[in-house]
Amino acid sequence: MSNAGTLITAEASVSAVGPPRRRGVELALIVLAVLLSVFGYCAVGLARTGSVPPGAVGYGAGLGGLALVAHLAVRYRAPWADPLPLPIGVLLNGLGLVLIYRLDLDTPGDRAAPAQLVWSTLGVALFIVVVLALRDHRVLQRYAYVSVAAALALLIVPILFPAVNGARIWIRIAGFSFQPGEFAKVLLAVFFAAYLAANRNALAYSGRQIWRFTRLQLPTGRVLGPIVSIWLLSVGVLVLERDLGTSLLFFGLFVVMLYVATGRIGWIAVGLTLAAFGAVAVGRLEPHVAARIQDWQHPFASIAAGEGPNQLAQSLFAFAAGGVLGSGLGLGHSTLIGFAVKSDFILATAGEELGLAGLSAIFLLYGLLVERGFRAGLALRDPFGRLLAVGLSSLVALQVFVIAGGVTGLIPLTGMAMPFLAQGGSSVVTNWAIVALLIRLSDSSRRPPDEAGKGHRPPDEAGKDRRPPDEPGAGHRPPDEPGKDRPAGGVGAEGVG
Repeated sequence: MSNAGTLITAEASVSAVGPPRRRGVELALIVLAVLLSVFGYCAVGLARTGSVPPGAVGYGAGLGGLALVAHLAVRYRAPWADPLPLPIGVLLNGLGLVLIYRLDLDTPGDRAAPAQLVWSTLGVALFIVVVLALRDHRVLQRYAYVSVAAALALLIVPILFPAVNGARIWIRIAGFSFQPGEFAKVLLAVFFAAYLAANRNALAYSGRQIWRFTRLQLPTGRVLGPIVSIWLLSVGVLVLERDLGTSLLFFGLFVVMLYVATGRIGWIAVGLTLAAFGAVAVGRLEPHVAARIQDWQHPFASIAAGEGPNQLAQSLFAFAAGGVLGSGLGLGHSTLIGFAVKSDFILATAGEELGLAGLSAIFLLYGLLVERGFRAGLALRDPFGRLLAVGLSSLVALQVFVIAGGVTGLIPLTGMAMPFLAQGGSSVVTNWAIVALLIRLSDSSRRPPDEAGKGHRPPDEAGKDRRPPDEPGAGHRPPDEPGKDRPAGGVGAEGVG
């Protein structure tokens, strides 16, 4: 009996303490990420000039300093956060700087690495601000409609500027340019999470049956309205901005979050049907989109016509030349792709010089980042936090799929940037903000109950009108979650989806 009592007491004490903080593990992984990035930087110099680049020490010190400051911010404000997202972001960002520097050596008149380093610094600074200032993720739920209004404004403004490479997704003023759609996707994720968390019960049910001999049901107007609105928004973005990637990203994000909120797999079918219909319709009407679809269907048509390989064909050649282990950093020829080699097609450089092994490692890093976001969502108790974690993680997953699918010929090519790897200030700053939000969400999900009151309320005490334990009715379901009408899945239940 004494042994059993001791075991129970030990288990109770472990439960009270909660999971280990693992800040030391995070610091060790950050050091490893910085060392790998510096090693890649030195490998490029040795391959091209036979000597270590003179800026290797400065590059390592700069990247290491930024990572250390970010780590200290997490250690101070989010001590219970997951230890993996920050090192993954540091490694991907460091590898992206190495690849851009390598490509700069073949394009001395168009150096992008210095500007990318400045944007990376701004991104880490935003990461630190979010981690320090946002003490409770549920504060964002109050600004749902402000977020969607700002997102729509950011999406509409580029229409007023000239198209760049056929797409109207950039704002260029006095030599300074940025892509507002990158910031809009985070704001839309906040709005979708807040809207679906507030209306998840109504969205989980359908209206009248269409035909008495089938199980197909027509959604009510209240349910169907937001779906049609988001579909029209995504198609509108595709038509006005000629940007297939952003349209697929926004609509895919909403469909995934809608499925997680309701647990109804039918929404996946509805979403895929609407997305396919919109893509086919716009592909027939918009010449720029139609040209990309034509190149996807026949990537080697320009070679057969005697015009030489196009960008997609050169990208496929680069992947093929890389083989399993790659040609080595600095020894590839991916610059033959052309003007978008540092942005849209930077994955082709990674595939050629790092090979299938290196490319698989990169995809595993992205997959691990997405998995840790989903894990944080599963552990959170409030529906808004769950949906926000799933939405942010899905943004990364969808963007990686859309870009990787485009440059490998799986889907039509889009004009989006690979998270952390590709040249693009707006992209790297936004992705650091996503990592910061995932850090905050994971801190809330892993924080033990006795620590939850330090700095913010615990996740299960968010309601301002909660009842005391001795009040009649305490312990029963709240009025907006009746037992017989509660959906079987989704965030309204104990588990996600």
